[in-house]
Amino acid sequence: MKALLATKLGMTQLFDEKGRLNSVTLLEAGPCVVTQLKDESTDGYQAVQLGFGTAKKIAKPQAGHMKKAKATSKHLVEFRNSAVATDDNEGETSSLSIGDTIAADVFTVGDMVQVVGISKGKGFAGTIKRHNFARGPKTHGSHNYRAPGSIGAGYPQHVFKGQKMAGRMGGDTITVKNLMVVLVDAKKNIIGIKGAVPGPKKGLVRVQGIQQ
Repeated sequence: MKALLATKLGMTQLFDEKGRLNSVTLLEAGPCVVTQLKDESTDGYQAVQLGFGTAKKIAKPQAGHMKKAKATSKHLVEFRNSAVATDDNEGETSSLSIGDTIAADVFTVGDMVQVVGISKGKGFAGTIKRHNFARGPKTHGSHNYRAPGSIGAGYPQHVFKGQKMAGRMGGDTITVKNLMVVLVDAKKNIIGIKGAVPGPKKGLVRVQGIQQ
């Protein structure tokens, strides 16, 4: 399984081998520390927990949890998979152990990944911006410019759950699949992903390889 935690640096443009200009999102990926391994015998499922970043202050429970890995990670995220492994230099598959470090070179150019991030918060928004509603006419004395319209019938005398209305927009967990890795800089721990990635700059994202 190829997986990393990363922070979004921003977007740039890169030319491919055919001379086409592509929009690329740069991510500072890793290095991540393996802080916990879970298996079916003890936890009921297989997963690996990765730590990323350096925390200024760590509470005692978190410090005790990461003591074996000798880590002071700011972020801890778990990746579930039936087979957790990385490729070594000889091309063989080796299992992970607590304390191992995973860097940006776990990915190679051409890998397909999915990225999970939290979208930008837009604050309180109306139905036109939030749900793409159409506005009403502005002529013939109409005052229905940006009103939401009917929110339900007289019976059963309450608004159904899930009704599209005004409210807080953004701040949702977004998953974008089938993105391609077009740049890997192992020295600077930077990877470039073709296309857009959810979240603001310096936002935390999860990058996970897609098995093809």
